[in-house]
Amino acid sequence: MSQPAETNPVSESARLDNAADQAIAACNGDMRSTIRALILANEFLEFEVSELMKAVSRGYPRKEIVPRDRRD
Repeated sequence: MSQPAETNPVSESARLDNAADQAIAACNGDMRSTIRALILANEFLEFEVSELMKAVSRGYPRKEIVPRDRRD
C-alpha cells in the first residue's frame, strides 16, 4: 500500500519527474512545445473551473438550494 504524498516526498518527486518526461516525450522532446501544451492545458482547466463556479447555486454556501429557474 502506498503512503500519502506528504509522508513520502521521494516517490512524489519521482512521480512528477515521470510526468514531466512523459509530457516532453509527447512533444517529441521539444521543450517549448511542451511548455506551450502545459500552459494550454492549464488555461483549459482554469476555464472549466470558472464555468463550474458559475454553475454552482449561490445558495450552496448557506446550505440552501436555489432552483435554477428562480429569478432573484
